[in-house]
Amino acid sequence: MRLVNAAHFGVVAYLTSLLGNRHDAEDVFQQACVTMWRRFETFTPGTNFNAWARKVAFYESREFRRLKVRNRLQFGDQLVENLAAEREKELDLSDARLAALRHCLAELDVSSRSLIEAAYADDGDSVLAFAAKTGRAPQTLYNKLSQLRRMLAGCVERRIAEAGA
Repeated sequence: MRLVNAAHFGVVAYLTSLLGNRHDAEDVFQQACVTMWRRFETFTPGTNFNAWARKVAFYESREFRRLKVRNRLQFGDQLVENLAAEREKELDLSDARLAALRHCLAELDVSSRSLIEAAYADDGDSVLAFAAKTGRAPQTLYNKLSQLRRMLAGCVERRIAEAGA
């Protein structure tokens, strides 16, 4: 369940790109979860669960489309296979970029990491609140945040290039 929960957003985004509809993607994801549960013994621990889940979802999306042929606006099988292949490449790169970003964030000093966390936290904390807490000028923090973003982008690009080499 932990693996499925972690993969949920990416698989639904993948299905949405194949089906063109978020609601259909959620429906197909639910069916894919049932299939993954039944076929979990075919997953090899230590391999890429997200890739396995996307493959299961791909086949479920084909079945969904086959059953929904009465809708006149259906993508052909070849188009969906091409979209799936392209999306797979994008998601693999996205996974690599996320891993690189985690590595680059871990290399930041505590103060810089705290500023990044404040800027992107889900709890509603903001740079202004962080400025008030730390007694620093908001504009100074915005400037620092801009500098950190550029530095992190460069770090991620270097790590991706190194991994590709």
